Amino acid sequence: MTEPTTARAAVPELTLNNGVTIPQLGFGVFQIPPEETRLAVTEALAAGYRHIDTAAAYRNESGVGAAIAESGLPREDIFITTKLRNGDQGSPREAFAASRKALGVDWIDLYLIHWPVPSQGLFTQAWKELESLYAQGSIRAIGVSNFLPEHLDELLATSTVIPAVNQIEAHPTFGQAGLAAKSRSHGIAVEAYSPLGQGKDLGNDVVTELAAKHGATPAQIVLAWHLGLGNIVIPKTVSPERMRENLAAAQIKLSERELARISALETGERIGSDPAVAAFTQL
Repeated sequence: MTEPTTARAAVPELTLNNGVTIPQLGFGVFQIPPEETRLAVTEALAAGYRHIDTAAAYRNESGVGAAIAESGLPREDIFITTKLRNGDQGSPREAFAASRKALGVDWIDLYLIHWPVPSQGLFTQAWKELESLYAQGSIRAIGVSNFLPEHLDELLATSTVIPAVNQIEAHPTFGQAGLAAKSRSHGIAVEAYSPLGQGKDLGNDVVTELAAKHGATPAQIVLAWHLGLGNIVIPKTVSPERMRENLAAAQIKLSERELARISALETGERIGSDPAVAAFTQL
């Protein structure tokens, strides 16, 4: 695979609380059908992405792994995130082994508990198993996803390892600023999924005005907002052109005032499920 021109070099990296670095702008494969994932990840790697986010629940880990294996890129140059399914919280070791096998890799860079599912009462137990896998070197960093402040408090009360990341729904109309601040206060990096509000935030007047000002697309402005806030961000698209456009958002620098204007679009309206009550198994 030929190295992309400047896109990869322009993507900043964040250092997690254990010293591991992660590309701040990655490529997500949520809702990409398994049969399309291999090509999508191949295109993303060709565009310059070096951070791929998947999950066992997406059922496309094998496509991610195939694209990485065929890319010819050194494994250590690609940051891979995957996640523990809700229904597997009682058997995280077996679930992790299955994910690693599907991906075809010796180690996983970041492994997350996908949802707390408080009704199960298993996430602190699952976390202990992740801590053990982390200590063995099978995972470079461990974290959580969709954890609200009360879930973080419960986890931190019994954990030895502080999560490296909390991956949450975050976009201009649902920024979860309080949760982000809570996470960061413990040294937990914030990673945004559905970073564009699944497209619904792109037509906002503030976003389109700033896009015109910066000669950018609305999506690039929203991604630049995330980067400016310090969020890790994982937009998803199957269009190679949009992949390149999204990656180029790392070159856009918004002022503090511009960041604040976008943050002020907050409505408190969540798109996805509420982690306080979500209880699906993902199996």
